[in-house]
Amino acid sequence: MTTIQPILVTADLPGMLAFYRGLLDAEETVRQPPEGEPFYVGLRAGAAEFGLIDDEKAPAGPGRVLLSIDVDDVRARLERVEPLGGTVLGPPNDMPWGQRVAHIQDPDGNAVNLTQPVPA
Repeated sequence: MTTIQPILVTADLPGMLAFYRGLLDAEETVRQPPEGEPFYVGLRAGAAEFGLIDDEKAPAGPGRVLLSIDVDDVRARLERVEPLGGTVLGPPNDMPWGQRVAHIQDPDGNAVNLTQPVPA
């Protein structure tokens, strides 16, 4: 069995943790170390799991990864992005393949697509 878990490296773990908790209602699944300031936090949003690693030497700017996250309502989630420190890059678009997509950036500048099936 193979499992792939995306892990984002950040120089601002508290900020990124607040962003993904607030945007996705993500729940913390693990924290290392369990006491004190963490260097790793595992999160679960729906059936998806991902992690955040604190590294004050993390390079500035976005990496070469695009997170595509299926949500229940793209428009409603967009309203959360900027108050949580992210950037909305434009309004949602309904794609010909039946998906509504909005492009955003998290507080570290990582590319994120919020997606949902186009409502009937």
